[in-house]
Amino acid sequence: MSEKLMAVLAFAIFTGFLVILVWYVPRWDLGGVVAATLALAGIDTMLILRRHGGTDK
Repeated sequence: MSEKLMAVLAFAIFTGFLVILVWYVPRWDLGGVVAATLALAGIDTMLILRRHGGTDK
């Protein structure tokens, strides 16, 4: 369970950093790059969480 919690926490912190970046630098092109980055990181996080199947090592 702690592995899933750490993965979700890391993704949340990463998302927070990128949201703050877009908030202070409001550019549409930066927003697009951030959206693509969050989509790819979210997909990767979900795939890793599914692959581990809830087993904590």
